[in-house]
Amino acid sequence: MRLILTPLPARPTLMRLGLALAVLAILFGVPRLWPKPPLSSYAPSSTAVFDRNGRLLRLTLAPDEQYRLWVPLEQVSPQLVEALLLQEDRAYYWHYGVNPVAIVRAAAMTSLGIGIKQGGSTISMQLARLIYRLNTRSIGGKLRQIAYATRLELQYSKHDILEAHLNLMPYGQNIQGVAAASLIHFNKPPSQLNLPEALSLVVIPQAPGKRTVAGAETRDLTTARIRLLRQWRAAHPQQAGAADIDGLMRLPLNLRTLRDLPFEAPHLVNMHILEAARSGETMVRSSVDLGLQRVLERQVRQYVARESRVGIRNAAAMLVDTRDMQVRAVVGSADFFDAGIDGQVNGTLAKRSPGSTLKPFVYGLAIDQGLIHPASVLKDAPTAFGPFSPENFDGQFVGPISARDALIKSRNVPAVALAAQLSGPSLYEFLKSAGVAKLAPEKHYGLSLALGGGEASVEELATLYAMLANRGELKPLRYRAGKAAPAAGTRLLSEEAAFMVLDMLKDNPRPDTLLVGAQTGLPVYWKTGTSWGFRDAWTAGIFGPYVLVVWTGNFNGEGNPALVGVRAAAPLFFQIVDAVKNQQRGLSEPVFRQPGNLERIEVCTASGDLPNAACPLKTKTWFIPGKSPIRVSDVHRLIAVDTRSGRQACPGVPEKFVRTTLYEVWPSDLARLFAQAGMPRKAPPVADDCGGGQTLVAGRAGNRSTTGSASAMGTLGNEGRPQITSPIRGAAYALRASRAGDARVALNATADGEVRQLYWFIGDAYIGSSKPGVALAWRPERPGSYTVRAVDEQGRGDSRELKVAAVE
Repeated sequence: MRLILTPLPARPTLMRLGLALAVLAILFGVPRLWPKPPLSSYAPSSTAVFDRNGRLLRLTLAPDEQYRLWVPLEQVSPQLVEALLLQEDRAYYWHYGVNPVAIVRAAAMTSLGIGIKQGGSTISMQLARLIYRLNTRSIGGKLRQIAYATRLELQYSKHDILEAHLNLMPYGQNIQGVAAASLIHFNKPPSQLNLPEALSLVVIPQAPGKRTVAGAETRDLTTARIRLLRQWRAAHPQQAGAADIDGLMRLPLNLRTLRDLPFEAPHLVNMHILEAARSGETMVRSSVDLGLQRVLERQVRQYVARESRVGIRNAAAMLVDTRDMQVRAVVGSADFFDAGIDGQVNGTLAKRSPGSTLKPFVYGLAIDQGLIHPASVLKDAPTAFGPFSPENFDGQFVGPISARDALIKSRNVPAVALAAQLSGPSLYEFLKSAGVAKLAPEKHYGLSLALGGGEASVEELATLYAMLANRGELKPLRYRAGKAAPAAGTRLLSEEAAFMVLDMLKDNPRPDTLLVGAQTGLPVYWKTGTSWGFRDAWTAGIFGPYVLVVWTGNFNGEGNPALVGVRAAAPLFFQIVDAVKNQQRGLSEPVFRQPGNLERIEVCTASGDLPNAACPLKTKTWFIPGKSPIRVSDVHRLIAVDTRSGRQACPGVPEKFVRTTLYEVWPSDLARLFAQAGMPRKAPPVADDCGGGQTLVAGRAGNRSTTGSASAMGTLGNEGRPQITSPIRGAAYALRASRAGDARVALNATADGEVRQLYWFIGDAYIGSSKPGVALAWRPERPGSYTVRAVDEQGRGDSRELKVAAVE
């Protein structure tokens, strides 16, 4: 057998080849893999803030006082990148930093004066000069430039070098990079440049002083741009005769300058800039809609200019889209540049007394806790809640009033009475869970919190009212665009309660409208507020998909009688509402379904309870079965009168001597308010002693004591029983040892309208009688605990514990 052997290459040759490849891998691979800073770190960047539609709101200076906005290569127009390579470095992807052919050609053409004078620097060499600040006018400088360009090629990819060059190209003055130049000169990002604009940004860096003149295109720029266009057409013969290119080239450029840079939404933009500085972001897409922002700014500016005559010098406003919780407009002050009003302070973040703007949430909690429904009748009468005795803004009391009207008319006593009954959560706990920050301990406010005793910001109120619009779900405000809205929030109110509160607020008439329910078109759900001492005037509300909160006042906190919510803030609120509706024609509400566990029932208008047979006027109201309070009304009573005596008839009186008459029977304190208002209610006749307490009463039980569960805010009393108003529940009375024999405690109570006399007991000891609403003075003999009881003529009573403490 014969073997044929094929000769192999000499081993030394293979070894030399492998060694050469290894050396090349080390030379080109190791520098690329070695840790190094990104090229973007060689120059700090500006921050650009845009509105939700991509319109520039602000471009800041970089820390080195340059307008320079670093953007990725992928966010630069491909036409600009291609034009740059045509103009500056056609062999960019084929060399390693230096193109000897280009250098020799440039030197020959420059020295011999052939053609147009040009340089031989590659893009890598130009970047080396910019980054390392090289003087390349000398031979030594040029050699250093070549060395640094080679170093850049070894360390960084072609992609990174080209990206850095685009972001550092000089555009004259203190403008660097195509992103900053594109925003300044054309008011658009570099990704949206058309061909003439792209060609201009390629040729301007060669002679920025000659090619950038405010508002006009210079001859030098036109010449350079047309020359580059010829190269572009040569590279794209299929587009050589394109009519759209010629049309674009004939359009004037209208170059903008630094003076044209926008300064929009300054308070909100400042927030974004500070946030971007912490996170290292260079471009921020905010949630602001520039069109809506200008609407709010214009309305606030005009309103303050008009109302400055009465001392209203400042205002703030915020508009939120409840569909995605993005803030569409923020006005932090009437004039950002007015130092006299501290215009640079962002009033939407300031904590101030919100006045009555918190009342809708008191009513919402009361609905959820089964205390009321919208037609429940509340008592607006002088009432003491421990040491706190609230009064209404007008100093008057209207007596019985429906929950709907009490909220719309912003009556203080009913709101405080409801707040006193809230538990799990209380109003304070509700506000804490809603994110209202920097609240003092709950005991610090007491019941005054319902009337604005705490502090909240425009931002926090906007969040709360957006919770109502989102049917009880609390969602955070969002100042950034582009991110999906949270699918669900934290539920603070039931869907039914939020629905009913909005239904009540909808009937609040505009300040330029006289009738409740007179709103037409797009409904507005709104509430005003006035702080203690007339320091702040508020209006907050919902229209269409938006929540709007308006504050007027002065940042120094000085009081002004003109700062009343309905007169100082509501007009500005509705001016903004109308302006937004005019700008966004066809604005409508988001579609909301009626909550399933909600019914419409008929109640007696006067009492808010189920109508009895005697109720003459009925109305419809929303009602949550199993939660909302309800009983049969007993305000209207058909009382049988003995025509012979004029008293209530007893059983057994012959029918010919009995006349049935309809009476409204109110507790004594409310009857007194009706009389003071000039609307006295006719009192029912005195009852005869029928030997067993039975009278002929139509429309309710024959026994004078009524039955059924009382409404939670029982303006009609608790089952007709007297209600002790003094001594105050939970209070301790001080008895001075030096005046032990002279100290007196006032005993007082309200009673059913039929009651003529109340009988007072301390423990089991009878101490005297008084008429309902008239105080009886009692002198305690010694310190201690006493049980005070008031009993009416029918044996119905109320009791209260009284503590008397001795003091020196």
